[in-house]
Amino acid sequence: MREVVMNKKTNLLQLEEHFYQLADVKEPNVFHNLFPYDEIPKIAFNDRIVPHNMPEDIWITDTTFRDGQQSRAPYTTDQIVTIYDYLHKLGGPKGKIKQSEFFLYSKKDRDAVYKCLERGYKFPEVTSWIRASKQDFQLVKDIGLRETGILVSCSDYHIFYKMKMTRREVMNLYLSVIRDCLETGISPRCHLEDITRSDIYGFVIPFCVELMKLMEEYKIPIKVRACDTMGYGVNFPGAVIPRSVPGIIYGLTTHAGVPSELIEWHGHNDFYKAVNNSTTAWLYGASGVNCSLFGIGERTGNTPLEAMVFEYAQLKGTLDGMDTTVITELSEYFEKELGYTQPSRTPFVGSNFNVTRAGIHADGLLKNEEIYNIFDTGKFLNRPPLVSVSNTSGLAGIAHWINTYYHLDKDRWVDKNSELVKMVKVWVDKQYEEGRVTVLTDNELVVEITDCCKKLGIVL
Repeated sequence: MREVVMNKKTNLLQLEEHFYQLADVKEPNVFHNLFPYDEIPKIAFNDRIVPHNMPEDIWITDTTFRDGQQSRAPYTTDQIVTIYDYLHKLGGPKGKIKQSEFFLYSKKDRDAVYKCLERGYKFPEVTSWIRASKQDFQLVKDIGLRETGILVSCSDYHIFYKMKMTRREVMNLYLSVIRDCLETGISPRCHLEDITRSDIYGFVIPFCVELMKLMEEYKIPIKVRACDTMGYGVNFPGAVIPRSVPGIIYGLTTHAGVPSELIEWHGHNDFYKAVNNSTTAWLYGASGVNCSLFGIGERTGNTPLEAMVFEYAQLKGTLDGMDTTVITELSEYFEKELGYTQPSRTPFVGSNFNVTRAGIHADGLLKNEEIYNIFDTGKFLNRPPLVSVSNTSGLAGIAHWINTYYHLDKDRWVDKNSELVKMVKVWVDKQYEEGRVTVLTDNELVVEITDCCKKLGIVL
Protein backbone atom coordinates (compact mmCIF):
# COMPACT_ATOMS: atom_id res chain seq x y z
CA MET A 1 0.00 0.00 0.00
CA ARG A 2 1.45 3.35 -1.05
CA GLU A 3 2.01 6.06 1.52
CA VAL A 4 -0.05 9.23 1.60
CA VAL A 5 2.37 12.12 1.02
CA MET A 6 2.22 15.91 0.95
CA ASN A 7 2.55 17.42 -2.52
CA LYS A 8 4.92 20.36 -2.04
CA LYS A 9 3.60 22.08 -5.16
CA THR A 10 -0.09 22.03 -4.22
CA ASN A 11 0.27 21.67 -0.44
CA LEU A 12 -2.35 18.92 -0.59
CA LEU A 13 -2.11 15.32 0.54
CA GLN A 14 -1.60 13.03 -2.41
CA LEU A 15 -2.16 9.32 -2.93
CA GLU A 16 -1.20 7.63 -6.16
CA GLU A 17 -3.14 4.36 -6.16
CA HIS A 18 -1.65 2.66 -9.19
CA PHE A 19 1.41 0.43 -9.27
CA TYR A 20 2.98 -0.01 -12.68
CA GLN A 21 4.71 -3.30 -13.33
CA LEU A 22 6.70 -4.33 -16.36
CA ALA A 23 4.48 -5.59 -19.16
CA ASP A 24 6.75 -8.26 -20.61
CA VAL A 25 4.95 -8.66 -23.92
CA LYS A 26 5.71 -11.44 -26.39
CA GLU A 27 5.21 -9.23 -29.44
CA PRO A 28 6.51 -5.66 -29.74
CA ASN A 29 4.05 -2.81 -29.40
CA VAL A 30 5.26 -0.27 -31.95
CA PHE A 31 2.07 1.81 -31.95
CA HIS A 32 1.40 1.43 -35.65
CA ASN A 33 -2.00 3.02 -34.99
CA LEU A 34 -0.07 6.25 -34.26
CA PHE A 35 3.01 5.63 -36.41
CA PRO A 36 1.86 3.90 -39.61
CA TYR A 37 5.07 3.88 -41.62
CA ASP A 38 3.29 4.31 -44.95
CA GLU A 39 1.27 7.29 -43.69
CA ILE A 40 1.98 10.53 -41.83
CA PRO A 41 2.16 9.92 -38.04
CA LYS A 42 -1.09 10.65 -36.20
CA ILE A 43 -1.65 12.90 -33.19
CA ALA A 44 -4.47 11.42 -31.13
CA PHE A 45 -6.23 12.86 -28.07
CA ASN A 46 -7.96 11.44 -25.02
CA ASP A 47 -8.37 14.84 -23.29
CA ARG A 48 -6.66 13.70 -20.10
CA ILE A 49 -5.12 16.90 -18.81
CA VAL A 50 -2.21 17.01 -16.37
CA PRO A 51 -1.33 20.10 -14.32
CA HIS A 52 1.51 22.52 -14.88
CA ASN A 53 4.33 21.71 -12.49
CA MET A 54 7.31 23.91 -13.40
CA PRO A 55 10.17 23.47 -10.92
CA GLU A 56 11.37 26.51 -9.02
CA ASP A 57 14.83 26.09 -10.56
CA ILE A 58 15.18 25.23 -14.26
CA TRP A 59 18.31 25.12 -16.42
CA ILE A 60 19.91 24.22 -19.72
CA THR A 61 22.40 21.43 -20.43
CA ASP A 62 24.54 21.25 -23.56
CA THR A 63 25.23 18.47 -26.05
CA THR A 64 27.16 20.47 -28.66
CA PHE A 65 30.24 18.22 -28.29
CA ARG A 66 28.23 14.98 -28.27
CA ASP A 67 25.00 14.90 -30.28
CA GLY A 68 26.00 18.11 -32.05
CA GLN A 69 29.30 16.62 -33.13
CA GLN A 70 27.67 13.49 -34.53
CA SER A 71 26.28 15.45 -37.47
CA ARG A 72 29.34 17.45 -38.59
CA ALA A 73 33.09 17.25 -38.95
CA PRO A 74 34.66 16.79 -35.51
CA TYR A 75 35.78 19.91 -33.70
CA THR A 76 39.47 20.31 -32.95
CA THR A 77 40.54 20.36 -29.32
CA ASP A 78 41.18 24.11 -29.46
CA GLN A 79 37.77 24.73 -31.02
CA ILE A 80 36.06 22.71 -28.27
CA VAL A 81 37.85 24.67 -25.55
CA THR A 82 36.98 28.00 -27.16
CA ILE A 83 33.30 27.08 -27.51
CA TYR A 84 33.31 25.80 -23.92
CA ASP A 85 34.67 29.19 -22.80
CA TYR A 86 31.82 30.89 -24.65
CA LEU A 87 29.26 28.57 -23.00
CA HIS A 88 30.68 29.46 -19.59
CA LYS A 89 30.31 33.16 -20.33
CA LEU A 90 26.83 32.74 -21.81
CA GLY A 91 25.58 30.79 -18.79
CA GLY A 92 26.48 33.61 -16.44
CA PRO A 93 27.49 33.56 -12.77
CA LYS A 94 24.49 31.43 -11.76
CA GLY A 95 25.47 28.68 -14.19
CA LYS A 96 22.18 28.46 -16.06
CA ILE A 97 24.01 26.30 -18.63
CA LYS A 98 24.60 23.62 -16.06
CA GLN A 99 26.49 20.89 -17.90
CA SER A 100 28.20 20.10 -21.19
CA GLU A 101 28.65 16.50 -22.29
CA PHE A 102 31.63 15.04 -24.12
CA PHE A 103 32.64 11.84 -25.86
CA LEU A 104 35.58 9.97 -24.33
CA TYR A 105 36.27 7.55 -27.19
CA SER A 106 39.43 9.04 -28.67
CA LYS A 107 42.57 10.70 -27.37
CA LYS A 108 41.40 13.95 -28.97
CA ASP A 109 38.10 13.72 -27.08
CA ARG A 110 39.89 13.10 -23.80
CA ASP A 111 42.43 15.89 -24.45
CA ALA A 112 39.53 18.32 -24.91
CA VAL A 113 37.98 17.13 -21.64
CA TYR A 114 41.25 17.62 -19.75
CA LYS A 115 41.74 21.11 -21.17
CA CYS A 116 38.18 22.13 -20.31
CA LEU A 117 38.60 20.76 -16.79
CA GLU A 118 41.78 22.82 -16.45
CA ARG A 119 39.64 25.93 -16.88
CA GLY A 120 38.32 25.27 -13.39
CA TYR A 121 34.78 26.43 -14.19
CA LYS A 122 32.00 25.30 -11.91
CA PHE A 123 29.61 25.64 -14.87
CA PRO A 124 29.10 24.14 -17.34
CA GLU A 125 30.14 21.00 -15.48
CA VAL A 126 32.02 18.61 -17.76
CA THR A 127 30.17 15.32 -18.09
CA SER A 128 30.46 12.40 -20.50
CA TRP A 129 28.62 9.96 -22.73
CA ILE A 130 30.08 6.46 -22.91
CA ARG A 131 29.40 2.93 -23.90
CA ALA A 132 27.87 0.79 -21.19
CA SER A 133 30.98 -1.10 -20.12
CA LYS A 134 33.05 -1.42 -16.95
CA GLN A 135 36.14 -0.21 -18.81
CA ASP A 136 34.40 2.98 -19.84
CA PHE A 137 33.03 3.53 -16.32
CA GLN A 138 36.59 3.27 -15.01
CA LEU A 139 37.74 5.76 -17.66
CA VAL A 140 35.16 8.27 -16.41
CA LYS A 141 36.35 7.74 -12.85
CA ASP A 142 40.05 8.05 -13.79
CA ILE A 143 39.41 11.37 -15.55
CA GLY A 144 37.62 12.62 -12.46
CA LEU A 145 34.09 13.07 -13.76
CA ARG A 146 31.24 12.48 -11.35
CA GLU A 147 28.54 11.68 -13.92
CA THR A 148 28.14 9.96 -17.27
CA GLY A 149 25.38 9.34 -19.76
CA ILE A 150 24.38 5.76 -20.63
CA LEU A 151 22.15 4.76 -23.53
CA VAL A 152 19.05 2.81 -22.43
CA SER A 153 16.81 2.50 -25.48
CA CYS A 154 13.22 2.11 -24.34
CA SER A 155 10.88 1.64 -27.31
CA ASP A 156 10.00 -1.79 -28.65
CA TYR A 157 11.43 -0.66 -32.00
CA HIS A 158 14.83 -0.73 -30.31
CA ILE A 159 14.26 -3.51 -27.76
CA PHE A 160 12.85 -6.09 -30.19
CA TYR A 161 14.17 -5.02 -33.59
CA LYS A 162 17.61 -3.57 -32.82
CA MET A 163 18.63 -5.38 -29.63
CA LYS A 164 16.73 -8.61 -30.37
CA MET A 165 15.65 -8.95 -26.74
CA THR A 166 12.49 -8.93 -24.66
CA ARG A 167 11.54 -6.14 -22.30
CA ARG A 168 12.43 -8.27 -19.26
CA GLU A 169 15.80 -9.17 -20.74
CA VAL A 170 16.68 -5.61 -21.65
CA MET A 171 15.54 -4.22 -18.30
CA ASN A 172 17.73 -6.72 -16.47
CA LEU A 173 20.64 -5.81 -18.75
CA TYR A 174 20.19 -2.09 -18.17
CA LEU A 175 19.87 -2.45 -14.41
CA SER A 176 23.03 -4.58 -14.23
CA VAL A 177 24.96 -2.02 -16.29
CA ILE A 178 23.72 0.84 -14.13
CA ARG A 179 24.63 -1.09 -10.99
CA ASP A 180 28.14 -1.54 -12.40
CA CYS A 181 28.31 2.22 -12.90
CA LEU A 182 27.12 2.88 -9.35
CA GLU A 183 29.69 0.43 -7.98
CA THR A 184 32.43 2.73 -9.34
CA GLY A 185 30.85 5.71 -7.56
CA ILE A 186 29.80 7.36 -10.83
CA SER A 187 26.36 8.95 -11.11
CA PRO A 188 24.56 7.54 -14.19
CA ARG A 189 22.43 9.65 -16.48
CA CYS A 190 20.08 7.26 -18.25
CA HIS A 191 19.28 8.30 -21.82
CA LEU A 192 15.82 6.83 -22.50
CA GLU A 193 16.17 6.69 -26.26
CA ASP A 194 13.00 6.89 -28.39
CA ILE A 195 10.73 7.58 -25.42
CA THR A 196 7.99 9.07 -27.64
CA ARG A 197 7.43 5.67 -29.29
CA SER A 198 7.72 3.61 -26.10
CA ASP A 199 5.22 1.91 -23.82
CA ILE A 200 5.27 4.52 -21.05
CA TYR A 201 3.33 2.57 -18.43
CA GLY A 202 4.34 -0.91 -19.59
CA PHE A 203 8.10 -0.31 -19.67
CA VAL A 204 9.35 3.23 -19.00
CA ILE A 205 7.62 3.83 -15.66
CA PRO A 206 8.42 0.36 -14.22
CA PHE A 207 12.05 0.76 -15.34
CA CYS A 208 12.34 4.20 -13.74
CA VAL A 209 10.80 2.86 -10.51
CA GLU A 210 13.66 0.35 -10.41
CA LEU A 211 16.15 3.15 -11.04
CA MET A 212 14.81 5.04 -8.04
CA LYS A 213 15.25 1.90 -5.92
CA LEU A 214 18.90 1.70 -7.00
CA MET A 215 19.35 5.37 -6.19
CA GLU A 216 18.00 4.77 -2.70
CA GLU A 217 20.28 1.75 -2.26
CA TYR A 218 23.50 3.46 -3.42
CA LYS A 219 22.71 7.02 -2.30
CA ILE A 220 23.99 8.26 -5.68
CA PRO A 221 21.79 10.41 -7.95
CA ILE A 222 20.43 8.73 -11.08
CA LYS A 223 19.23 11.12 -13.76
CA VAL A 224 16.61 10.33 -16.37
CA ARG A 225 16.95 11.96 -19.77
CA ALA A 226 13.75 11.65 -21.78
CA CYS A 227 14.97 11.49 -25.38
CA ASP A 228 12.54 12.44 -28.14
CA THR A 229 14.87 10.76 -30.58
CA MET A 230 12.60 11.02 -33.63
CA GLY A 231 10.94 14.33 -32.77
CA TYR A 232 7.48 12.77 -32.36
CA GLY A 233 6.69 14.57 -29.10
CA VAL A 234 3.77 17.02 -29.01
CA ASN A 235 2.90 19.65 -26.44
CA PHE A 236 -0.86 19.75 -27.00
CA PRO A 237 -3.00 19.39 -23.85
CA GLY A 238 -4.96 16.15 -23.93
CA ALA A 239 -2.77 14.36 -26.50
CA VAL A 240 -2.21 10.66 -25.84
CA ILE A 241 1.05 9.10 -24.74
CA PRO A 242 3.62 8.20 -25.89
CA ARG A 243 3.58 11.40 -27.98
CA SER A 244 2.41 13.68 -25.15
CA VAL A 245 5.30 15.58 -23.56
CA PRO A 246 3.14 16.65 -20.57
CA GLY A 247 2.02 13.03 -20.14
CA ILE A 248 5.57 11.67 -20.20
CA ILE A 249 6.90 14.18 -17.67
CA TYR A 250 3.85 13.70 -15.43
CA GLY A 251 4.38 9.94 -15.52
CA LEU A 252 8.05 10.25 -14.59
CA THR A 253 7.42 12.59 -11.65
CA THR A 254 4.13 11.22 -10.32
CA HIS A 255 4.13 7.52 -11.13
CA ALA A 256 7.86 6.73 -11.18
CA GLY A 257 8.76 9.17 -8.40
CA VAL A 258 11.67 10.77 -10.27
CA PRO A 259 12.44 14.19 -8.74
CA SER A 260 12.24 17.12 -11.17
CA GLU A 261 15.90 18.01 -10.65
CA LEU A 262 16.84 14.57 -12.03
CA ILE A 263 14.77 14.86 -15.23
CA GLU A 264 16.05 16.29 -18.53
CA TRP A 265 14.29 16.58 -21.86
CA HIS A 266 16.31 15.95 -25.02
CA GLY A 267 14.47 16.98 -28.17
CA HIS A 268 14.88 16.66 -31.92
CA ASN A 269 13.34 18.91 -34.53
CA ASP A 270 11.98 16.48 -37.12
CA PHE A 271 8.49 18.01 -36.92
CA TYR A 272 9.56 21.59 -36.05
CA LYS A 273 8.64 21.03 -32.39
CA ALA A 274 11.99 20.89 -30.58
CA VAL A 275 11.72 24.30 -28.89
CA ASN A 276 8.05 24.02 -27.95
CA ASN A 277 8.53 20.52 -26.57
CA SER A 278 11.53 21.56 -24.50
CA THR A 279 9.64 24.49 -23.02
CA THR A 280 6.71 22.18 -22.32
CA ALA A 281 9.01 19.77 -20.48
CA TRP A 282 10.00 22.64 -18.19
CA LEU A 283 6.37 23.62 -17.65
CA TYR A 284 5.32 20.11 -16.62
CA GLY A 285 8.15 19.19 -14.28
CA ALA A 286 11.56 18.68 -15.91
CA SER A 287 14.29 20.89 -14.47
CA GLY A 288 16.68 20.42 -17.37
CA VAL A 289 16.44 20.75 -21.15
CA ASN A 290 19.29 19.40 -23.23
CA CYS A 291 20.32 21.48 -26.25
CA SER A 292 23.03 22.05 -28.81
CA LEU A 293 24.34 25.35 -30.12
CA PHE A 294 22.31 26.52 -33.13
CA GLY A 295 20.41 23.23 -33.04
CA ILE A 296 23.24 21.38 -34.81
CA GLY A 297 22.60 17.66 -34.38
CA GLU A 298 21.33 14.44 -35.92
CA ARG A 299 19.07 14.81 -39.00
CA THR A 300 17.04 18.01 -38.45
CA GLY A 301 18.98 18.80 -35.29
CA ASN A 302 18.43 19.23 -31.59
CA THR A 303 16.77 21.98 -29.59
CA PRO A 304 18.80 25.16 -30.24
CA LEU A 305 20.51 26.24 -27.03
CA GLU A 306 20.18 29.94 -27.84
CA ALA A 307 16.41 29.53 -28.26
CA MET A 308 16.06 28.11 -24.76
CA VAL A 309 18.02 31.03 -23.29
CA PHE A 310 15.26 33.33 -24.50
CA GLU A 311 12.52 30.84 -23.53
CA TYR A 312 13.99 30.84 -20.02
CA ALA A 313 13.88 34.64 -19.85
CA GLN A 314 10.28 34.71 -21.07
CA LEU A 315 9.15 32.14 -18.49
CA LYS A 316 11.13 33.46 -15.52
CA GLY A 317 11.00 37.17 -16.33
CA THR A 318 14.78 37.42 -16.05
CA LEU A 319 17.93 36.19 -17.75
CA ASP A 320 19.42 35.42 -14.32
CA GLY A 321 22.80 36.72 -15.42
CA MET A 322 23.03 34.98 -18.79
CA ASP A 323 25.02 37.12 -21.25
CA THR A 324 23.06 36.92 -24.49
CA THR A 325 25.57 39.00 -26.45
CA VAL A 326 27.72 35.86 -26.41
CA ILE A 327 25.21 34.26 -28.79
CA THR A 328 26.26 36.71 -31.50
CA GLU A 329 29.94 36.14 -30.67
CA LEU A 330 29.43 32.39 -30.98
CA SER A 331 27.63 32.75 -34.30
CA GLU A 332 30.47 34.88 -35.64
CA TYR A 333 33.04 32.39 -34.35
CA PHE A 334 31.24 29.49 -36.07
CA GLU A 335 31.22 31.42 -39.34
CA LYS A 336 34.82 32.65 -39.26
CA GLU A 337 36.52 29.67 -37.62
CA LEU A 338 34.34 26.74 -38.71
CA GLY A 339 32.92 28.02 -41.98
CA TYR A 340 29.39 27.47 -40.70
CA THR A 341 26.94 30.06 -42.01
CA GLN A 342 23.61 30.32 -40.26
CA PRO A 343 20.54 30.06 -42.49
CA SER A 344 19.67 33.70 -43.03
CA ARG A 345 16.23 33.57 -41.41
CA THR A 346 17.27 31.70 -38.27
CA PRO A 347 15.94 33.49 -35.16
CA PHE A 348 18.54 35.46 -33.14
CA VAL A 349 21.53 34.51 -35.30
CA GLY A 350 20.55 34.57 -38.99
CA SER A 351 21.71 37.52 -41.08
CA ASN A 352 18.10 38.53 -41.78
CA PHE A 353 16.50 37.79 -38.40
CA ASN A 354 15.99 41.51 -37.61
CA VAL A 355 16.34 42.91 -41.13
CA THR A 356 13.35 44.30 -43.02
CA ARG A 357 13.01 44.98 -46.74
CA ALA A 358 9.52 46.44 -46.85
CA GLY A 359 9.43 50.23 -47.06
CA ILE A 360 6.40 50.53 -44.77
CA HIS A 361 8.22 48.49 -42.09
CA ALA A 362 11.34 50.61 -42.49
CA ASP A 363 9.20 53.72 -42.03
CA GLY A 364 7.96 52.26 -38.75
CA LEU A 365 11.48 51.41 -37.61
CA LEU A 366 12.61 54.94 -38.38
CA LYS A 367 9.84 56.38 -36.20
CA ASN A 368 10.18 53.84 -33.36
CA GLU A 369 12.11 50.59 -33.63
CA GLU A 370 9.80 48.89 -31.12
CA ILE A 371 7.13 48.76 -33.81
CA TYR A 372 8.96 46.14 -35.91
CA ASN A 373 11.71 44.72 -33.66
CA ILE A 374 11.02 41.82 -31.27
CA PHE A 375 13.06 43.37 -28.42
CA ASP A 376 16.12 45.59 -28.07
CA THR A 377 18.33 43.40 -30.25
CA GLY A 378 21.09 45.98 -30.01
CA LYS A 379 21.19 45.57 -26.22
CA PHE A 380 20.78 41.80 -25.98
CA LEU A 381 22.59 40.63 -29.12
CA ASN A 382 24.72 43.59 -30.22
CA ARG A 383 22.61 43.60 -33.38
CA PRO A 384 20.42 46.69 -33.90
CA PRO A 385 17.56 46.26 -36.38
CA LEU A 386 18.52 46.74 -40.01
CA VAL A 387 16.89 47.22 -43.37
CA SER A 388 18.04 45.87 -46.71
CA VAL A 389 17.76 48.33 -49.56
CA SER A 390 15.85 47.14 -52.61
CA ASN A 391 13.09 48.33 -54.91
CA THR A 392 10.57 48.03 -52.01
CA SER A 393 12.57 49.86 -49.33
CA GLY A 394 11.36 53.37 -50.13
CA LEU A 395 12.79 56.60 -48.72
CA ALA A 396 12.30 55.42 -45.13
CA GLY A 397 14.25 52.23 -45.72
CA ILE A 398 17.20 54.09 -47.21
CA ALA A 399 17.17 56.60 -44.34
CA HIS A 400 17.14 53.81 -41.76
CA TRP A 401 19.98 52.00 -43.51
CA ILE A 402 22.14 55.16 -43.50
CA ASN A 403 21.44 55.89 -39.81
CA THR A 404 22.22 52.32 -38.77
CA TYR A 405 25.21 51.61 -41.01
CA TYR A 406 26.98 54.87 -40.13
CA HIS A 407 26.00 54.66 -36.42
CA LEU A 408 24.66 58.19 -36.51
CA ASP A 409 23.63 59.78 -33.22
CA LYS A 410 19.94 60.59 -33.07
CA ASP A 411 20.58 64.31 -33.41
CA ARG A 412 22.33 63.57 -36.75
CA TRP A 413 19.77 61.12 -38.12
CA VAL A 414 18.60 61.61 -41.67
CA ASP A 415 14.93 61.12 -42.50
CA LYS A 416 12.98 60.43 -45.66
CA ASN A 417 12.84 64.14 -46.46
CA SER A 418 16.64 64.48 -46.50
CA GLU A 419 18.21 65.55 -49.80
CA LEU A 420 20.80 62.80 -49.39
CA VAL A 421 18.11 60.16 -49.03
CA LYS A 422 16.18 61.49 -52.04
CA MET A 423 19.34 61.45 -54.19
CA VAL A 424 20.18 57.87 -53.20
CA LYS A 425 16.56 56.85 -53.88
CA VAL A 426 16.85 58.09 -57.48
CA TRP A 427 19.93 55.90 -57.94
CA VAL A 428 18.23 52.87 -56.31
CA ASP A 429 15.17 53.21 -58.53
CA LYS A 430 17.36 53.36 -61.61
CA GLN A 431 19.06 50.06 -60.65
CA TYR A 432 15.74 48.22 -60.67
CA GLU A 433 14.37 50.01 -63.71
CA GLU A 434 17.37 48.58 -65.57
CA GLY A 435 16.43 45.04 -64.56
CA ARG A 436 18.16 44.36 -61.25
CA VAL A 437 16.40 41.72 -59.10
CA THR A 438 18.74 41.36 -56.07
CA VAL A 439 19.09 43.55 -52.98
CA LEU A 440 21.86 46.14 -52.99
CA THR A 441 25.03 45.27 -51.12
CA ASP A 442 26.51 47.38 -48.37
CA ASN A 443 29.57 48.16 -50.49
CA GLU A 444 27.45 49.39 -53.41
CA LEU A 445 25.46 51.66 -51.10
CA VAL A 446 28.59 53.05 -49.45
CA VAL A 447 30.11 53.96 -52.84
CA GLU A 448 26.94 55.75 -53.98
CA ILE A 449 26.35 57.50 -50.64
CA THR A 450 29.97 58.71 -50.57
CA ASP A 451 29.54 60.15 -54.08
CA CYS A 452 26.23 61.82 -53.11
CA CYS A 453 27.77 63.33 -49.97
CA LYS A 454 30.56 64.90 -52.05
CA LYS A 455 27.99 66.40 -54.40
CA LEU A 456 25.98 67.79 -51.48
CA GLY A 457 29.07 68.91 -49.55
CA ILE A 458 28.16 66.95 -46.41
CA VAL A 459 30.00 64.47 -44.19
CA LEU A 460 28.33 61.57 -42.39
